[in-house]
Amino acid sequence: MKKSHKLISWIAALVSAIIMLQTLYFKFSAAPESVYIFSTLGLEPYGRIGIGIAELIASILILIPVTRFFGALFGLGIMIGAIFAHLTELGIEVENDGGYLFILSLIVSIGCGICLYLYKEKLKTILKLIGIKKQANQD
Repeated sequence: MKKSHKLISWIAALVSAIIMLQTLYFKFSAAPESVYIFSTLGLEPYGRIGIGIAELIASILILIPVTRFFGALFGLGIMIGAIFAHLTELGIEVENDGGYLFILSLIVSIGCGICLYLYKEKLKTILKLIGIKKQANQD
């Protein structure tokens, strides 16, 4: 990987992880905004805690270069769920936040997407391995 790609990857990973990690306080402390969001989605309290744990795992994985691809993939999946929830159930603006949480989910999605793009060779390797294993199982 080029030196510039490494730097961009680190910046994208740090921004994504910092955003996900700073929201954990609100999820794990049952802040009224988090309780409202997950109650609206019918996922309170287990969804709130479960998503918090998932974001913690994604944040740790994305900060470790060897596992960055998996952290970015996991983080992007979580954020796609958050964006979908905003667009369908919650609305862009939640409890007069001016769309702040929605914007944060977009920023994390973009950061994770950048990491995935920069680690696309890892994806190709994984797909090849899966293809090889699938082919071996067919023989």
